[in-house]
Amino acid sequence: MIVMIAGVKGGTGKTTIATNLAVLRAADGKKLLLVDADEQRSTAIWANQRDILGIETKWTTVSFGGKSLRSQLLRMKDDYDDIIIDVGGRETTSLRAALSISDVCYVPFKPRSLDIWTLNDVKAVVQEMRPANPNLKVFAFINQADAKGSDNEGSQSILGESEEIKCIPITIGCRKAFANAASDGLGVSEMKIPDKKAIHEMGLLYDFIYKNCMQDV
Repeated sequence: MIVMIAGVKGGTGKTTIATNLAVLRAADGKKLLLVDADEQRSTAIWANQRDILGIETKWTTVSFGGKSLRSQLLRMKDDYDDIIIDVGGRETTSLRAALSISDVCYVPFKPRSLDIWTLNDVKAVVQEMRPANPNLKVFAFINQADAKGSDNEGSQSILGESEEIKCIPITIGCRKAFANAASDGLGVSEMKIPDKKAIHEMGLLYDFIYKNCMQDV
């Protein structure tokens, strides 16, 4: 299955989600390809940090984008059980190429107006690519959620009004553990001192993607 983590705004935690999913998927024994299609190359930097620190990595990380993204993945997809694509936060050629080939797309939104307001932009690019990939499923969820307050619920309510993009009832909190793990080239599930809440939240998202949603892919 090809899963893409995407959006049209930066800073929503796409790389954090993609890298943590990669750690969990590989831990399940799947042959995995992690694709960095973001111009900032955050996923590639994270993967390089693992190599520098000698951390065992059971998947392959590659970096490419643009129009070649589709053709490259079409050639490589049969060699892997799963592919995860981290796509940058703008309406790029890479984003469209990824939408044209992915089975499912997950769009993280921070519970802030400036982020939620991009929903229509996301819907527009999904609708544009729908003829090329009519079976594509697109989901939204709240990432970097507040510990308290009504912003999380309000944002979920707004996202839930969309028919093109389904909002799932999973939120990932704004936790230092994610940043600390990333700086060490780790997923939160690999940290020596675990953050149980961060691990639990990421586990819920992982289960939704690879156990619940996968049944229909």
